[in-house]
Amino acid sequence: MALKITDECINCDVCEPVCPNLAIYQGELIYEIDPDLCTECVGHHDTPQCVEICPVDCIPKDPNHPETEMQLMAKYKLLTGAS
Repeated sequence: MALKITDECINCDVCEPVCPNLAIYQGELIYEIDPDLCTECVGHHDTPQCVEICPVDCIPKDPNHPETEMQLMAKYKLLTGAS
């Protein structure tokens, strides 16, 4: 499933540059994640880089966007053109 950024976000700007899919962007109040672009770093890294670097632990899985590992890999391939 895609990830989401919760209200605990402190807008420190460390998550946005590590996202390989450019899924993280500055929202009105806090950073947000576009679920159509988020692959939880599947295809790029072993773990979600934004989760690894977040100093306040505010990036959980988004229950509104459930996806399997296989679906995340398919999304990665679609986004990157990988075969």
